[in-house]
Amino acid sequence: MTAIISVPELAGELAAGTPPVLLDVRYEPGGPPGLPRYQKGHLPGAVYIDLESELAGPAGEGTGRHPLPSPGVLGAAMRRAGVTAGRPVVVYDAGGAGGGWAAARCWWLLRWAGHPDVRVLDGGLAAWEAHHEGEELDTGTPHPEPGDFTPSPGGLPTLAADEAAALARRGVLLDARAAERYRGEVEPLDPVAGHIPGAVCAPTTENLTDAGTFRSPQALAERFEALGAAAGTEVGVYCGSGVSAAQEVLALHLAGIDAALYVGSWSEWSADPRRPVATGPERG
Repeated sequence: MTAIISVPELAGELAAGTPPVLLDVRYEPGGPPGLPRYQKGHLPGAVYIDLESELAGPAGEGTGRHPLPSPGVLGAAMRRAGVTAGRPVVVYDAGGAGGGWAAARCWWLLRWAGHPDVRVLDGGLAAWEAHHEGEELDTGTPHPEPGDFTPSPGGLPTLAADEAAALARRGVLLDARAAERYRGEVEPLDPVAGHIPGAVCAPTTENLTDAGTFRSPQALAERFEALGAAAGTEVGVYCGSGVSAAQEVLALHLAGIDAALYVGSWSEWSADPRRPVATGPERG
């Protein structure tokens, strides 16, 4: 089953008798909450999910900026939104070039938690509006019948810090951040600049077309193969805090490559002064 859905496909499913559960997870790193934007206009029937409080747990000593939420918090948020194990879920965010991070985080979490049918709207809200120019978005607040989804963690693989370090040497560990952060030239969020020694620079922006939709599975497979990751390779992914890396895991999935997510990512790694740091364009 594919992990993305196009705008025309979603429009058809929403018009059908049993539409999917639709989740709006708009999020801007370091920016204002997505709820006000959701209230100004969203897809018909979509329920807002907050990334900071519902798709992540509270940060603390020894964690990254966006640790996994507790199964209780995640389950309560999904049941509030009407999510059940037997009904498909479609997740979207603002989209656009370089986007898809928040939607992919929600996709990854639901698949990790055991939901069997979750898809990301390819291109997000930007793609929807481009295809429905002139149409008004919904401004109402839906009140779906509560769902019955109960998370069962472990559906997708994760990495701890030491496991990520080891994987960087025996397999392929992809760094999904911007190249200048990988090289250590800038670091806007975390205490130390650079990358995990042995990691490969693989910015998420290169997974998307100029329109903000995912590149074809073949193009993605060629991209990752050039980075050393192919079907059968042991692959892991990290980013700054485990959000944008989920988009890379999704892109790898579309290319037919399984990958583990280092949820703590660079924000966890760099917070421990005992861990080594590499800088520059080389893997180190």
